[in-house]
Amino acid sequence: MKKLFVLSVLVSSAMICSCQKQGSTVEQQLAQRKADLDAREKALDEREKALAEREQAVAAAKTLPANVQPRALARDPEQLKAEREKRLQQLPPELQGLIADPARTNADREKRMQERLPERQRRLEELQRARMSRALKPAATPSSEEEAASPAPSPTPQ
Repeated sequence: MKKLFVLSVLVSSAMICSCQKQGSTVEQQLAQRKADLDAREKALDEREKALAEREQAVAAAKTLPANVQPRALARDPEQLKAEREKRLQQLPPELQGLIADPARTNADREKRMQERLPERQRRLEELQRARMSRALKPAATPSSEEEAASPAPSPTPQ
């Protein structure tokens, strides 16, 4: 009887300890999930705040009077060109070669156009000759293809 009582107390205490152990792991998982959720919520709040700031900036830009020009548009083009050249000179030589030079690009484009000009003129002349030869053909005389395709007139009964 004593053995049965001790055994039942031992089994019940083991079950209680087991449940407490499982409860603590569940609590740890719950705490981890809550921490993750809090971090996500904080990131979402930051994104919403940044979006609100952007919207305010856009709204403020739209409400500027029409006569007030942005600083970049109000500057002299020559001044902008000089600033660009100054910045390009500050770059290392290997990077300067990677940036396209507008004058060189325009010169290359003009050179290609000049190379293609004789070919275009030749094609234009050929097209004009072909049109003229078609226009000079007598329109009243049917071509031999049209004669072969047309049916022979049937004799009319009298």
